[in-house]
Amino acid sequence: MIWDTIFQPFAEFGFMRRALLGCIAISVGATPVGTFLMLRRMSLTGDAMAHAILPGAAVGFLVFGLSLIPMTIGGLTAGLLVALLSGFVTRMTILREDASLAAFYLISLAIGVLIVSTRGSNVDLMHVLFGTVLALDDATLILLCTISSFSLITLSLLFRPLVLECADPQFLRSVSGLSAITHFTFLLLVVLNLVGGFHAIGTLMAVGVMILPATASRFWAVSIGGMIATAVAIAMISSLIGLLLSFHYSLPSGPAIILVNGIVYGLSVFLGPIGGLLTQTITQQQLKI
Repeated sequence: MIWDTIFQPFAEFGFMRRALLGCIAISVGATPVGTFLMLRRMSLTGDAMAHAILPGAAVGFLVFGLSLIPMTIGGLTAGLLVALLSGFVTRMTILREDASLAAFYLISLAIGVLIVSTRGSNVDLMHVLFGTVLALDDATLILLCTISSFSLITLSLLFRPLVLECADPQFLRSVSGLSAITHFTFLLLVVLNLVGGFHAIGTLMAVGVMILPATASRFWAVSIGGMIATAVAIAMISSLIGLLLSFHYSLPSGPAIILVNGIVYGLSVFLGPIGGLLTQTITQQQLKI
């Protein structure tokens, strides 16, 4: 029973093994980035950047079809352009970063949907938005693993400046010239992981794997390292369960994975030992006694 339910789909079908490997690569690379996004109060930035890469990916998709390199370059270019323009407007005007990023991502999203709707079809739009994790090929897996490895290496090199920027960005600016470099390198990692993620589960779902496990880990760990490890574990387990649900019940794989992550987040909110609702209620009852 256990073999047939859990192991047989991956033992018999190569597309399930590739899907699982792709999800593991996304989990290892994207969730640590999502943890720092959460700690820097930039969780919605991930969602904004996921929409921002749409026009570049759409142009690559419509011109070259399902070609990995054009879609990757297009999405990366669009995401970095939005990040740079947002940063430029923030530094040169009175507008805050969240407002300028929201403006540019909305414009970018509208352009992307317009391009696909005008030149493509509903099927094309669904592919770009929601991805096809069960149709990953070897080239896409290599890309996902490369992005994941690059993200881990870069985060390890910038770990201290990133932690300091989460705690006190003004202090980092005053004592080091790495503040701007750290910020834009971190945005590069966000865009890279979202570009890799949209090949597997689409632009709208990739940010879910990045943010949901990170927010859930906040209820289970105190240290940043503990949060990252917990988030990666949650993302991997949720991906496994989501793929199995998709296989056995003929569900869309991307939404199934995200919904499992959402269920884990909901359970964490109620049952998490660090600031969860149940823990808070018990603590308040003990204080009254």
